[in-house]
Amino acid sequence: MAYNSPEFLWTFLGVLKLGLAGTFINYHLKEEPLIHSLTASRSRHLIVGRGAELVDTILGVYDKLPEDFTVFVSGTTRKSLPDRIMSFDFLMTRSLPVPVCKVAREKVTLLSPLCYIYTSGTTGLPKPAIISQGKGIRQTHGYRAIDFSHQDVTYVVTPLYHSAATCVGVFNTIGEGATIVLRRKFSASHYWEDVRKYKVTVIQYIGELCRYLLRVPKHPLDGVHSIRAAFGNGLRSDIWDEFKTRFRIPQIYEFFGATEGTALLMNCCNKVGAIGRWSPIIRWVNGGKSGFHIVKFDPVTEQPIRDKEGKCIPIQPGESGLLLAVKPPNTVTFYLGPKAMNEKKLMKNVLQLGDEFFNFGDLVYLDHDYYVYFRDRIGDTFRWKGENVSTTEVANVMTQLNFIHDVNVYGVSISGSDGRAGMAAVQLEEGYELTSSILSELYSHVVGHLPHYARPVFIRVVQEFTTTQTMKHQKLRLVEEGFDVEAVRDPLFVINNQSKTYEALTASNIGTILTARL
Repeated sequence: MAYNSPEFLWTFLGVLKLGLAGTFINYHLKEEPLIHSLTASRSRHLIVGRGAELVDTILGVYDKLPEDFTVFVSGTTRKSLPDRIMSFDFLMTRSLPVPVCKVAREKVTLLSPLCYIYTSGTTGLPKPAIISQGKGIRQTHGYRAIDFSHQDVTYVVTPLYHSAATCVGVFNTIGEGATIVLRRKFSASHYWEDVRKYKVTVIQYIGELCRYLLRVPKHPLDGVHSIRAAFGNGLRSDIWDEFKTRFRIPQIYEFFGATEGTALLMNCCNKVGAIGRWSPIIRWVNGGKSGFHIVKFDPVTEQPIRDKEGKCIPIQPGESGLLLAVKPPNTVTFYLGPKAMNEKKLMKNVLQLGDEFFNFGDLVYLDHDYYVYFRDRIGDTFRWKGENVSTTEVANVMTQLNFIHDVNVYGVSISGSDGRAGMAAVQLEEGYELTSSILSELYSHVVGHLPHYARPVFIRVVQEFTTTQTMKHQKLRLVEEGFDVEAVRDPLFVINNQSKTYEALTASNIGTILTARL
């Protein structure tokens, strides 16, 4: 668990040399989600990077960790630490530089785990996605599409606990023997200064990052750099041309995939907004035995539409559908955990009886030139501030409050922002109303228990929830209405980080609030 730094990388490489697998921990997590992440991968040791905040975070959950769980902390003295928390620096100064014998790695195969990267998946707490040795090796060749070589310099500012930074940025750099420039944390004001200083040739992005860069006032040196390509995902079509033109990016390579996924789409044609191309020729060549498939989907039942024989129905150009990928024969599991967890990501009997596909849980659109465009996420996650947010995790935290009877969490779109902001519809216990003191308590609770990107931006107070026959909340109407103060008759509130509370959202203040804060 560490910030972006060279120490992160050489520690990870050292773990691999010992024949072990590393687990990347999100340093934003607190309390139960953090404890879960520390133990779900069956790890027994934790190496904490430099930073007093990281040490404080671990000390906050220290007493709840298993007795045989050992913590090593960097950048501090041994005397200042409690039992079972040891100084990593102290250990290193007393370790002999003895080469690791190859015997330590003799049982490592292409199917062995290389690392575990946590993803929210479709529901619940973060899940440790398995990145196998074979998958890791394949990912070192992803930049071949952009003629990446040892002469290139790539710039990575996204957290290394994300697959976007490691599997895309780091692995490709190592694979080609190129140079990587790491920044501890993304800074829009220093971004282009770094790019010019280190003569960066390839930048790795997520969509939100591009939008933040465009919000910085224009500068005469905006297009002065050595960049020849941008590689990433989530660049929205509404800012694609502006980003490319203002910063003079010759080529944008937009891709689509998942940390635990089995295939990758890539737009190599500079086609605005597209995530790849689903050519009928390629589908005919592979005969359905590999690659992607897009099938018709019912948004009400959240299930694929099947024909009389029970098979999924492929979409036609001009339609949207559910994105699936053939499950490779040697892929046993996607996550480290119960079988049921992995079964949820499988879609069976898609093209024929007995076949198995990986379900991305995403809806995409196919145009008449066979370009594919991302449309929406289904299930119980949404993306905000570059992070996946689990609605179940947020709901579990909010229902800890004694004045909340039930809660339904979902993501809502905000004009001019990427992803979806968190919104929680809450049903209060009898006798309660959202007074100023309760609103302040609600704010303090979510800030103390959730990372910044998972905290609900909007609150809606409902009298009761509409549920399905299986007692599941129906979210469709809530999502469609969003925070529209003209359409929603229920009381609406919006987060106010300056006042440390939630305040009423009305037709008179909505414009000012959204412009100032989001």
